Amino acid sequence: MRKLYQPLLFIYSILATLCLIYIFLHVVKNQNSIRTFDEIQVQQIKIVEPDGTLRMIISNSKKLPGVIVHGKEVEQVDRPQAGMLFYNDEASENGGIIFGGSRNAKGEVVNSGGSLSFDRYGGKEEVNLIGVNDKDNRFAGLSISDSKAGEINTPQRIWVGRKDDGASEIALMDSTGKKRIVLKVLKTGEASMIFLDDNGNILNSVSASKKLK
Repeated sequence: MRKLYQPLLFIYSILATLCLIYIFLHVVKNQNSIRTFDEIQVQQIKIVEPDGTLRMIISNSKKLPGVIVHGKEVEQVDRPQAGMLFYNDEASENGGIIFGGSRNAKGEVVNSGGSLSFDRYGGKEEVNLIGVNDKDNRFAGLSISDSKAGEINTPQRIWVGRKDDGASEIALMDSTGKKRIVLKVLKTGEASMIFLDDNGNILNSVSASKKLK
């Protein structure tokens, strides 16, 4: 009986080894293959480097994470919109796209608009292309802000955009975020350039004598 048992054990070992080799090769093949789908439905997608470093998250509004630094969530942020978050080579957030829009129980439009932003390394938002049109705000434009590593405040330095009153405006601010030069064209076509002091008082102004055509 012992003589019969040894050959069977040997055969079993060979078969088990072959099965493990097959499973390993099958897994490796699937990991390196390109797969095509007609449709994918998910709540969140994470893009990572080969070593697992996080580079991008595409998510619905419920699963969009807070602020991630070096791969760990360090601050919870209320993000009511869906969107896409960008991460640098160190898995730290450095920008993103958010978008949304809905009506509340009163029928008012809320959280309507979109934003594309980029952050400075180790800092906050520095460039923001934004458009908002809801019950609280109605504007669209490009904003440039100061952002330094370790500092919370990010004063706005440049604004180019349109406001709810129909005026288009270019505003240049000082290092504290106060407007110093404002170039504006009203909805009626009247154009002006205003120079301000650090208290917001008008130092000088230039306006067109005729409406723009």
